[in-house]
Amino acid sequence: MNAMTGELKFSTNHEWVRLEQDNVAVVGITDFAQGLLGDIVFVELPEVGQQVQLNDEIAVVESLKAASDIYSPISGVILEINEALSDQPEVINSSPDEQGWLYKIEYRNLDELNQLLSPDDYNDLCQSES
Repeated sequence: MNAMTGELKFSTNHEWVRLEQDNVAVVGITDFAQGLLGDIVFVELPEVGQQVQLNDEIAVVESLKAASDIYSPISGVILEINEALSDQPEVINSSPDEQGWLYKIEYRNLDELNQLLSPDDYNDLCQSES
């Protein structure tokens, strides 16, 4: 299975990964995750240039209900963070898989991508957890 640009994949920790050009992926939390968290009031993002490994704690999303650690669904180097979230973290609630993205990462390990869930498999996971 080859990675395709624009393809969405999901982690069991409720992060999504959208593949872009040149080994770059965009990462955010899923609609299911933001729904469980409720009104998001603060986001702590990783630093640009930070090296991360699969499943490293990479960010924190705080809502009125709780704080939730975000785990990196793939290894790589952080290329960019969504600076708009520092002033408007609630964008994650209204647009979790578009404007509410968390960071962009340059990935190196296609095997990690292939271990992520397809949209159908992720939907099955969510149904089993609700």
